[in-house]
Amino acid sequence: MDTTAPASARQDAASDAKGSFGRADCRKAKCIALTFDAGPGKDTPELLDILKEKKVHATFFLLGKHHVLKHPETVRRIQDEGHEVANHTWTHKILTDEEPDGIRAELEKTQVAIEKLTGKRPRLMRPPQGRTDDKVSEVSKELGLSQVLWSATAKDYATDDSALITQRILDQAGKDGIILLHDIYKGTVPAVPGIIDALQKDGYTFVTVPELMAPAEPEPGTVYRP
Repeated sequence: MDTTAPASARQDAASDAKGSFGRADCRKAKCIALTFDAGPGKDTPELLDILKEKKVHATFFLLGKHHVLKHPETVRRIQDEGHEVANHTWTHKILTDEEPDGIRAELEKTQVAIEKLTGKRPRLMRPPQGRTDDKVSEVSKELGLSQVLWSATAKDYATDDSALITQRILDQAGKDGIILLHDIYKGTVPAVPGIIDALQKDGYTFVTVPELMAPAEPEPGTVYRP
């Protein structure tokens, strides 16, 4: 699949582009986006406390059936505290294995559930396992969703070692990067303060994914990867 880097989207933005910069203009600042998949879960409120204390906004790719429906107050809190609420499908099906109607159902159900809680339909989605193709892109475009992949991952689904999770992210971090973590695994949330502190000390500013590409705005159907 062809992908677009957030930095390229910024560079190619029209002169009248209306993307929001948030806390930093990433054309000038050393920006990085912190993203969390497959929640919300029982540890997400603790994560939100950490992000609030650190004054960091993140992007949350939420799962519908067993997470959004189970933790409605947490979904509202994510929205209310200035984070980007995004779509990670209804049941984590591999979208490339589905026909268009199946892809549409996985995404649309989550769109509807999130909109009922927050009043807004997500504009971003992350395909499970990062697997996408032309079918997925076509349905995403139809639903007004951009696709967001990543440049740094801790594989935190395979370890509870918070120090290892931290080190893996720090080793892979780079300007205009997108960090992938999961707020549903035991070792992840305890790793977040150290990741934030180390990267801020190294001059990074944390932004949401749309802020990373501002003044460009996310384009439905496009696959973004640093």
